[in-house]
Amino acid sequence: MEKQILLVDDEEDIRDVLGVYLKDQGYDIYMAGNGEEALKIFAEHKPPIVLSDIKMPGIDGIELLKRIKQDNPDTEFIMITGHGDMDLAIASFHDQAADFITKPINVNILDISLKKLQEKIKGRRQLREYTENLERLVKEKSELQSHLSSLGLMIGSVSHGIKGLLTGLDGGMYMVESGFSKSNAAQIEEGWTIVKLMVDRIRKMVLDILYYAKERNLNWEKVDVLSFAAEVADILERKISSHGIEFIRDFDKLAGNCKIDTGCINSALINIFENAVDACINDKSKEKHQITFKVSQDKDNIYFEVSDNGIGMDRETRDKLFTLFFSSKGNKGTGLGLFISNKIIGQHGGSIKVFSVPGQGSKFTINIPKITAL
Repeated sequence: MEKQILLVDDEEDIRDVLGVYLKDQGYDIYMAGNGEEALKIFAEHKPPIVLSDIKMPGIDGIELLKRIKQDNPDTEFIMITGHGDMDLAIASFHDQAADFITKPINVNILDISLKKLQEKIKGRRQLREYTENLERLVKEKSELQSHLSSLGLMIGSVSHGIKGLLTGLDGGMYMVESGFSKSNAAQIEEGWTIVKLMVDRIRKMVLDILYYAKERNLNWEKVDVLSFAAEVADILERKISSHGIEFIRDFDKLAGNCKIDTGCINSALINIFENAVDACINDKSKEKHQITFKVSQDKDNIYFEVSDNGIGMDRETRDKLFTLFFSSKGNKGTGLGLFISNKIIGQHGGSIKVFSVPGQGSKFTINIPKITAL
């Protein structure tokens, strides 16, 4: 690229002689007999150096210089001038010409001028590459610092959560062992229930950490929304009902199809449902609790709505709900679940809206575009 030159002169003999010399010096040459032709060639090839006669009919060398510099300031321009045009040649420097040579052209002087321009172009390219590399390094350092900061927060949050889970697991195991030693079936069953609960929470924590730690591409597939929603509901209904919570399905039969990563959306919904279950379990103000899973649609979107009549949330909790490592569950949560759910829905081009009133319950509404490019 650096060895390309646009040679512009209305005298064919000069173009031929200079063309032969420049080709012998290893340059790729584009030739034009006037300014109009030169502008067309330059627009197509963008050579880094233009060697042009200063006096030509139509668009002269000065005008050609101004037009090229206006759109391509880094282009180096050498004027060819006669002895009587020295004032014009000097004036061309005001328009950022790099050099000028006089007729008859001394090829040695031309060669010196071209070599200086080659060094200038090379230096500018190296500076640009250095700047780009520096910007990349600064960006990488910033990302690394952010990642390390997040990693530190995650380790602190996870370690705190694991301590609580291990304490619960130890308690359950102690009850099981004590029950066996006393042949107390009720105590064994109670202890085993605690062990299963703690193992389930540890499993979820590990899966959340793995998802957060690894960037992944979505596995898009076309799905029937009602079938997908029914599968999610079937997985969750038994667990929700085991806590004495009523589970209600409200599915729009016209929901149709959409393109999603079923595994990811399933994980996002489960995180939200588990939040609803905890909200109901922790609410002691009501005798009965219910969770509703609603599926609806409009022209452009599919909506998954998860609502409960649990403890609800205040504004401060709602505002921090999708913040990394924020948890309102104390040592029972890592602050990853809802953050990951929000990230998954965002990857699908959708969003999550939350409405909640303390003491009354919460409603999570997820919208996902029906048409998403594969």
